[in-house]
Amino acid sequence: MQAPTIGGVSVPRGDGTTVVRVRQGASLTDFADRINANPASLVTVLFHLGEMATATQSLDEDTFKLLGAELGYDIRMVSPEEEERELFDSFNINLEIGIEAEDEDDLEARPPVVTVMGHVDHGKTKLLDAIRNENVVAGEHGGITQHIGAYQIHKEHEGVDRAITFIDTPGHEAFTAMRARGAKVTDIAILVVAADDGVMPQTIEALNHAQAADVPIVVAVNKIDVEGANPSKVRQQLTEYNLVAEEYGGETMFVDVSAKQGLGIEDLLEAVLLTADAALDLRANPDRDARGVAIEANLDKGRGATATVLVQSGTLTVGDAIVTGSAYGRVRALLDEHGKPVTEAGPSRPVQVLGLSSVPRAGDTFVVAPDDRTARQIAERREAADRQAALAKARKRISLEDLNAALAAGKVDTLNLILKGDVSGSVEALEDALLQIDVGDDVDLRIIDRGVGAITMNNINLAMASNAIIIGFNVRAEGQNADYAEREGVEIRYYSVIYQAIEEVEAALKGMLKPEFEEVELGTAEIREIFRSSKFGNIAGSIVRSGEIRRGARARITRHGVVVAENVEVAGLRRFKDDVVEVREGYECGINLGSFNDLQLGDLIATYELREKPRA
Repeated sequence: MQAPTIGGVSVPRGDGTTVVRVRQGASLTDFADRINANPASLVTVLFHLGEMATATQSLDEDTFKLLGAELGYDIRMVSPEEEERELFDSFNINLEIGIEAEDEDDLEARPPVVTVMGHVDHGKTKLLDAIRNENVVAGEHGGITQHIGAYQIHKEHEGVDRAITFIDTPGHEAFTAMRARGAKVTDIAILVVAADDGVMPQTIEALNHAQAADVPIVVAVNKIDVEGANPSKVRQQLTEYNLVAEEYGGETMFVDVSAKQGLGIEDLLEAVLLTADAALDLRANPDRDARGVAIEANLDKGRGATATVLVQSGTLTVGDAIVTGSAYGRVRALLDEHGKPVTEAGPSRPVQVLGLSSVPRAGDTFVVAPDDRTARQIAERREAADRQAALAKARKRISLEDLNAALAAGKVDTLNLILKGDVSGSVEALEDALLQIDVGDDVDLRIIDRGVGAITMNNINLAMASNAIIIGFNVRAEGQNADYAEREGVEIRYYSVIYQAIEEVEAALKGMLKPEFEEVELGTAEIREIFRSSKFGNIAGSIVRSGEIRRGARARITRHGVVVAENVEVAGLRRFKDDVVEVREGYECGINLGSFNDLQLGDLIATYELREKPRA
């Protein structure tokens, strides 16, 4: 490697093919260690490239790519999965879950994990309600599932009692991230389509997630008892998306159901088991340390941090030291979907875990560690990596070229938000949806803190210090906290339906935008005669061709189609000997254009005004 001089500093250089791997949220110091360079030199190089950063600041991927292109390095960002694997390898913990990683003799059949997907209000929760015989939908706000639950049911199939695990994922588009995550832990997806509604945008969105995750799909055509139901139309529509029904010569099983009447439920469960047996090799090793995914997590007043986990391999038992995300702890108790204690959970079993140090995020992997100390160390390493990645994501890039413009224009308006929710899946989905709101470059949305549980004094103090608004999703500030927030003028907005929060935040962002103006033409007049006045200068004797000419309006003068003057004021307007405020189309008038006297016969005077443009 050469050591060229860039901006007066010497930096080791690659040959364009040298690959350097850096993790998400790495700093210039981390990169300098990889290429044996001085971090201060890299700060200088970045400065000459129009980027400003300190040696210890977390940088985003674009900045590293820019630096790599300049220095001749092919910079590859380590994926979260690779980073996770490297972390666990350092503690001699094997993360492999698949049946490929196991001996054939150790594998045993496990229940299929099924995710229910589809468009909002097509009856997903009612269908699960019918399957579980529990009235879940009565507790939902606006008929929309606000967070995920996992349940296991039993069905007799070919004389054998078979278990099926269901994961209920929400149906509103704001939950795209949660739905995608649901597909990753899923063996089979049930796509619910209403027979009276047909294929809708979120149906396609759910379908894309399932197909991207390479998950077999069983289609439940719901609401067949409703007037206007047309199940065959649904089958025809879905053929466009490579879901061809068996009766049409395809491979996808379609089952007509009515969740309300309880029709077709047995057939649907049968179809799930047939699909699992035909298309999947569902086996796992129960005799190893448990691995799996946290499907949901929340803060319980009496029990502390709890997480609903899905065991994917191994057996989770009470007393195991586990780590999930940046949370760790010893399993104090395991509860099934009915809240009853169990001593262990095998593959494909969803259970609620008590005993964690903090609330993990929905979608975090969990592993059983050898002991409490190892679990804590892994959690702390994960937390540090997450914090650096978040800093890199939040970093606002500004180039030297933009700096003067930014300073001249004043500070970019920023709406700071603090999100608190009842469960981590909802908070994560809300954050994801809010960060996708785009109202241009003039205003910026920053989520400075997020968490699970009631709104605390710390949240209110942070909101005061950073001028932020607190959004409470199914949680509230109570007692002295609510009084303190009101006394200090901290705004707290409460929501129970997620899209209301998204709409109101979007409206707030649009309200912060500087007004946009558009030019509206008022009228035009043609100069027929020019009168000289020692007192007023040249007066344009004109006839109004269109609209109206108003005194005080702005005017543009054009001559043979070429603009000769802009932003001229109509200083005076007369009809015969009378001063008037406006003259309408077809009438003659005298127009005084103030200090502008360069008038010729045939010139066209166009008057206009600037009106504030409503934002879309």
